[in-house]
Amino acid sequence: MTTASHVLQAMQQLPCVDLDNLLGAERPLILAPHPDDESLGCGGLIAACCQRGRPPFVVILTDGAASHPGSREYPPDRLRALRAQEARRAVAALGLAPDNLAFFSYPDAALPSGPEVSARVARIAQEQGCTVMLAPWLYDPHCDHEAAAIIAREAAQLAQCRLLSYPVWGWLLPPEQQIPVNVVAGYKLPIPTHLQAKQSAVAAHASQYSGLIDDSPSGFRLPRELLAVFERPYEVFLSDE
Repeated sequence: MTTASHVLQAMQQLPCVDLDNLLGAERPLILAPHPDDESLGCGGLIAACCQRGRPPFVVILTDGAASHPGSREYPPDRLRALRAQEARRAVAALGLAPDNLAFFSYPDAALPSGPEVSARVARIAQEQGCTVMLAPWLYDPHCDHEAAAIIAREAAQLAQCRLLSYPVWGWLLPPEQQIPVNVVAGYKLPIPTHLQAKQSAVAAHASQYSGLIDDSPSGFRLPRELLAVFERPYEVFLSDE
């Protein structure tokens, strides 16, 4: 066990590698718990892969329809459609064609982590020729992110994929919180030439950070302190613990 501040500092001090050293010739499968996680955690990597003519495959696991409860303007069905549309715009901003994007549409905030979901992910990986899987960090403090990390571990074993993790909400862990991480291993991928594309992709998810939906008092909004993390000119990818 160690403190979150120690772990997060260690993440920021990981060695920098280029895309070839991070992925080699492997095609990545990116698991996003919600529409926007693909852009926040992996937007630079997606853009870099697309520029190289090696597009990844992105799976968005939940429908994102629980972010604005009680909205009359955007009830769940309309919000579900909006969030899918935002995801398509986001990956397009990164250079990814829509046939490299799949929606599993599990309920937002209730992502199941049973073996049937892992098997479904593993099948996609095999069908798409993906041999490395990128999924949320196990210690991201969100139920869907934790479930996605569990799904990825089993799916990677089934599909015989290498597994890397990317932190999202983990960047905001309270500094003194104890987490069961003894060694921080992984890499930073510099993305300065792709940062503008990443910011455009994040901006495509307007329902999650702007006042687009204004009739849900308890509606979700990405905090500025988290958005600031993803303005850094690098992304972090952790080796499986």
